[in-house]
Amino acid sequence: MMRLLTGVNSDDADFFQFVPLSVDSFGSTVIVEGCDQSREISWIHAWTVNSYGIITQVREYFNTSLTVTRFGSNSVKSVAVTSLHCPFVWESSLSNRVGKSVPGLVLAI
Repeated sequence: MMRLLTGVNSDDADFFQFVPLSVDSFGSTVIVEGCDQSREISWIHAWTVNSYGIITQVREYFNTSLTVTRFGSNSVKSVAVTSLHCPFVWESSLSNRVGKSVPGLVLAI
């Protein structure tokens, strides 16, 4: 899958190491970001962690600019969306270091 996502030769993929450069958390979501500048690869992991500290979901992004936004409310009551603007709580910073244009995604939590 890595070759498809990054274009890295399968022989080189065996030696890829995930070295985190930043770790941030927002409630039950943990964002980990890193890059391999020699291969021009940036990566982001978005983990969902339960109250026991167990990772219950993993999202992985390669060579993608990611913006995390908080959408909705923690309230039990129904809340009407009054604006289409959802402020971001985190934005990737390493995708511009790989020296090429990358797609952008928004992760709503």
